[in-house]
Amino acid sequence: MKRDSIDLSTLNVFTLFRKYFVPTLLGMLSMSAVTAIDGIFVGHGVGSDGIAAINICIPLLMIFTGVGLMVGAGCSVVASIQLSRGKQKAARLNVTQALLFVTIIALIPSVLMMIYPESTARMLGSSEHLLPKVTDYLLWFVPSWVFQIWITVSLFIIRLDGAPKLAMLCSLISAVINVVLDWLFIFPFNWGVMGAAFATSISIVVGGLIAVVYLLFYARHLRLCPIKWSYKSLRLSLRNLNYQCRIGSSALLGEATLAVLMFVGNQVFMYYLGDDGVGAFGIACYYIPFVFMVGNAIAQSAQPIISYNYGLGYKDRVIATEHIALLTAVVCSSIVTLAFTFYPGLLVGLFISQEDEAARIAVSGFPYFSSGFVFFVVNIAIVGYFQSVERIRPASLFASLRGVVFLVPCFILLPKLLDVPGIWLALPLSEFLTTIAVALFLLIRKYEKG
Repeated sequence: MKRDSIDLSTLNVFTLFRKYFVPTLLGMLSMSAVTAIDGIFVGHGVGSDGIAAINICIPLLMIFTGVGLMVGAGCSVVASIQLSRGKQKAARLNVTQALLFVTIIALIPSVLMMIYPESTARMLGSSEHLLPKVTDYLLWFVPSWVFQIWITVSLFIIRLDGAPKLAMLCSLISAVINVVLDWLFIFPFNWGVMGAAFATSISIVVGGLIAVVYLLFYARHLRLCPIKWSYKSLRLSLRNLNYQCRIGSSALLGEATLAVLMFVGNQVFMYYLGDDGVGAFGIACYYIPFVFMVGNAIAQSAQPIISYNYGLGYKDRVIATEHIALLTAVVCSSIVTLAFTFYPGLLVGLFISQEDEAARIAVSGFPYFSSGFVFFVVNIAIVGYFQSVERIRPASLFASLRGVVFLVPCFILLPKLLDVPGIWLALPLSEFLTTIAVALFLLIRKYEKG
């Protein structure tokens, strides 16, 4: 099957990966930029308290995005294999079921959070001092989360449909709208945190509508289709969704890693350093999605190539693609690590004045924090490989190790052993231990096969 000039079964795998990776990376980074731009304008327009307030809200967004990644990755793998076997109608049905499912999943908690914003803010760990800003952000940001989850799922499908450049443009348009409206609402209008949330919501709504309109009317192979509402059809739909979620569960766990990182990190920084500590950690958390998106772009660029050739039984092409993905992960993450190690003042200064106490804490912590970025990105690429070949258990296992099993104990124990540097080193140690676990797993599998 050909999609434009992209033939997944015969074209050189390096060329294929490049065709997917460049637009996917730019699109992913622009998605992260939507959040980071909020931070830059809020930092200079409101101060470190504004950054801390937004950082308290972000774990919820990470969970929503994680659900979207889980369903998007799962339906993309299933649809890719179905397309490789000529089952286009089944692929379209799976895609439609996925989008309907995430819409329902996003609507219910969004309504509850809009009804109980203060309770939600306190549950997320807000102090009384930050509570007004946290509730303001929630009230104006939560309504866009349905569109956010549409974007997350749709970008998988659009790339699989053979339009990676459109997926990139969808994200870039959202980012540009957010930049303009952030400046307008925070500075001339002086709306503060509320303005940042409103600007982000508008940009997300526009991106979500572009993605869904493409899938409704312009998709080549994966256009949305009507769903039957009989009992038998609904039962089969639930079975399909369950299988998609199982395949993509590691993607949810990967995003949950960020949510756990931010939620637990907020609590630990608040305990040791107060609101300034949360503000410093908030600046780091504006950058960590960029690192995550680099890994995610690598995994998602390799996924259609790996899944399609896996469905055809072309093992050599599958292995070659994963080798390219891992090499790309090491190179890209090393560049980011060097930037954080040698230019922390410049990176922090984008958000707040370097005279601020939160800035001082962040500048001293960034070199520690970035020491695990190589392991972080490599682990995402490895989990993405297992997910692409339907190896659900190892994908979920390693995602769980890095997201909860190693990360939470590191956050609890390292500050007691190393004081403040230990908080910053929790993520690096967790990712390093996960990489060691992956290496041991592969060695054992190789030994068992003789």
